[in-house]
Amino acid sequence: MADATFRRSVRIARPAAEVFAWHERPGALARLCPPWERVELVSATGGVRDGARVTVRNKVGPFWTEWRVEHRDYVAGRQFRDVQVAGPFARWEHLHRIDADGPDACVLTDDIVYRLPGGAPGRAVAGKFTERKLAAMFAWRQERTKADVELASRYGTVRPRRILIAGASGMVGRALVPLLETQGHEVVRLVRRRTEEPDTVYWNPATGELDAAKIGAVDAVVNLAGENVGAGRWTAARRAEILRSRIDTTKTLVTTLAKMARKPAVFVNASAVGFYGERGDEELTEDSAIGLGFLPEVCLVWETHAEGAARAGIRTALVRFGVVLSPTGGALAKLLPLFRAGLGGRVGHGRQWMSWVGLDDAVGAIYHALLEPRCAGPMNVVAPEMITNAGFSATLGSVLHRPAVWPVPAAVLRLVFGEMADATLLASTRAMPVRLLDTGYAFRHPTLAAALRSGLGRAD
Repeated sequence: MADATFRRSVRIARPAAEVFAWHERPGALARLCPPWERVELVSATGGVRDGARVTVRNKVGPFWTEWRVEHRDYVAGRQFRDVQVAGPFARWEHLHRIDADGPDACVLTDDIVYRLPGGAPGRAVAGKFTERKLAAMFAWRQERTKADVELASRYGTVRPRRILIAGASGMVGRALVPLLETQGHEVVRLVRRRTEEPDTVYWNPATGELDAAKIGAVDAVVNLAGENVGAGRWTAARRAEILRSRIDTTKTLVTTLAKMARKPAVFVNASAVGFYGERGDEELTEDSAIGLGFLPEVCLVWETHAEGAARAGIRTALVRFGVVLSPTGGALAKLLPLFRAGLGGRVGHGRQWMSWVGLDDAVGAIYHALLEPRCAGPMNVVAPEMITNAGFSATLGSVLHRPAVWPVPAAVLRLVFGEMADATLLASTRAMPVRLLDTGYAFRHPTLAAALRSGLGRAD
């Protein structure tokens, strides 16, 4: 039976020991799972040393498959191999090799030997498909590894920090936790269920219950908690729930932090560019005035409670997110089925400005705010490329190689979503990332096309 091979290398401008250490840290596996793939981690034990095992579930088309691999041939600082024990391939061996390229750089090589099931018919049916998937996957994995490892040097010598996160189970939180872990930091998650899981602390924001003694000493806190404003029509009850969720979580956190004998150095609190409301073609910076409507009201209440941390002497950054783009959730995940079917298009007249940011830069901006002392007060977390809704639709269609000519009338959106349609889908908000850029943040994906190609595994 013929085996197939795949090999891809990338040069990384950091010492080999650092790149190898990155692979051994918690969170590395999660950082290496492409966002367009449906992958669920079932279990992982033993890191990457000999005998360690990893089990994942992967969805291909309508089918879920379980994949179990064992790590072998571990050489500290140099290599380790994944060997399939059970899974979709007739054979799978993946050697991760890291070779020094001088004292301050290295070459990371992914070397794979595999065999498809079904012999010659299997190769005929799935051979080219598998080659394309491997090429897209490892281009993305190596790009992310290189960016993550080189990120470590951007802020000088960074001591490991202990970081508390509220809202770690949301889309942004799920991406932030492994980024922090692979940068060498310890993450403690606030959870709303009583559990014996390590690195978790129970809290109940509705009652203000949070035991500072159980948290212990932390260097930084990130608050991403809050009800999804786009999850349903804004009935009176829903509006109250959205407001209450932000007041309760932020007030509980700030009250607890203010009482700590050893306060954290920094508090990063999520907000949104919804702060500015409908503003037409006006270019909006962090110094722009608040807008009118329910979303600006929500953001104002949220930020006002967060500023209690600043009054307690804690550096406080208010990160105002634009639309965070990822196929794992949020607006992009909802749009993809339509656009992939060739049924996508502009929303309303399409001339409204859409402030967006890729998920990698959303979590990158949080990390920047944690480490950069100049980050305080409001910060627009949006990409520097400003684009209208029509431009967004055209770009997404182009990346997917699909037409994007089917507009969604504003009247239909108002019928389905009510007031929320005007405040979110039809509002024009042209926010600019002035303070992010002024404090030295370097965007991984400054253009929409680059962000979509990376997030969707599209090379062209």
